[in-house]
Amino acid sequence: MQTPGSKSDTGKPRRFNWRPALRAFHRDLGYVAVGLTFVYALSGLAVNHVLDWDPSFVEYRTTRPFTATLPQDDRLASLLVLQTLGVDGPVRESYRYPTGELYLKLDERTLHVDPARKRVIDEGQRPRFLLRLVNWLHLNRGKRAWTVVADIYAIGLLTLACTGLFMLPGRKGLMGRGWVLVALGIAIPVLYVSLSGGPAGSGTRPPPPTTASPGNPQDQ
Repeated sequence: MQTPGSKSDTGKPRRFNWRPALRAFHRDLGYVAVGLTFVYALSGLAVNHVLDWDPSFVEYRTTRPFTATLPQDDRLASLLVLQTLGVDGPVRESYRYPTGELYLKLDERTLHVDPARKRVIDEGQRPRFLLRLVNWLHLNRGKRAWTVVADIYAIGLLTLACTGLFMLPGRKGLMGRGWVLVALGIAIPVLYVSLSGGPAGSGTRPPPPTTASPGNPQDQ
């Protein structure tokens, strides 16, 4: 086994080959990043099309039978509806129409109780399987604790990118075709910004600065 500084068969000192160590580090770091990469890749695909669909919830509307007689008191009527349907509260808002229909607003659903037709129209949102969780993470709803994790992941991606540049020598490495591919990767966002006009050409403008009014404590 050759060690750094040992001599080769020709008697010349061997040069330390750092690339195998770099490849091993790149490989192991890549394994660690796999889970987080799935999170950010899946949620990135989902939120990229937020104008076409809700990436976190599925809208639903169902009709359910309801044969119970509603009490005149809205609070008691609301409790009866929730108990009969097996729905968890709390009720955020309730309203009884002149026709006798009862409207109940919950956190993520609304119930339209129609005693005359003996039915309940249940409308609301169901979380999408897995996507709601990864979107929650990607959009940093976990706040400070997840910010640390996301920062470490971003640093890890930068490390993977930098170590990947020097993994291979020769024509397949950075000094061969590698620099062409790197230039292509850089050119993609540069060309898009140039052709689209960037933020100035997207039709969006930052909000105008607010002017503090004297004596207004909210402007301090």
